[in-house]
Amino acid sequence: MKRFEGKNVLITGAARGIGRAFAASFAGEGACVTIADIDMERATQSAADIGPDVRSARLDLTQQGSIEQTVAEADSAMGGIDILINNAALFDLAPITEITRDSYDRLFSVNVAGTLFTMQAVARTMIARGSGGKIINMASQAGRRGEPLVAVYCATKAAVISLTQSAGLNLIRHGINVNAIAPGVVDGEHWDHVDSLFAKYEGLQPGEKKRLVGEAVPYGRMGTADDLTGAVLFLASSNADYIVAQTLNVDGGNWMS
Repeated sequence: MKRFEGKNVLITGAARGIGRAFAASFAGEGACVTIADIDMERATQSAADIGPDVRSARLDLTQQGSIEQTVAEADSAMGGIDILINNAALFDLAPITEITRDSYDRLFSVNVAGTLFTMQAVARTMIARGSGGKIINMASQAGRRGEPLVAVYCATKAAVISLTQSAGLNLIRHGINVNAIAPGVVDGEHWDHVDSLFAKYEGLQPGEKKRLVGEAVPYGRMGTADDLTGAVLFLASSNADYIVAQTLNVDGGNWMS
């Protein structure tokens, strides 16, 4: 029997990148998966590519109504939500003197409010069902310390770590484990965007920042989405039942805590 046979998983921001790798991993372990993303076209294609037990749903994390509707529909379509992966996030960077209110509002709306209120909506369905569940939030090594050009993103991920702690302590009495994963630098579309922003502000050639951060990782390279799947599958499994309100670093040795 596969590890997650009979389990239902909702993953936000899973049309591409890390979230898509998570969706494929859970589906491969027998779970029914809902890919929730604002890019419905790509979410639908990713679901079709992964397999028949994967469905797609449109989710706009800046809209409370969208969060509640998507969670309710996923709960109904799958017959309950056993596991939530709060993966969706936005990134931006700028010196303190150039941060805009719009950038601040967008990042906090998706990364913090989106994480909180999706967690809230799913926790309510889990509590109503009475069977417990697992919630895993995607934090970042950026949430462990500030960085000169990344103040807002770092602050949002620090908030995700804090929310994970508070929610974990609050929800474990209902049999709901809340934990987080803090990836380091993960190659892919996301880091192509990050690299372009660093090139702008640090005067680097395209690809140079990626090369530098990869060389600085103690493991010797940037991570990949597949490097994170073992951690998320573990935290979602019964092997992690006694792990509560923790943030697990999966970063090749960048941060030790």
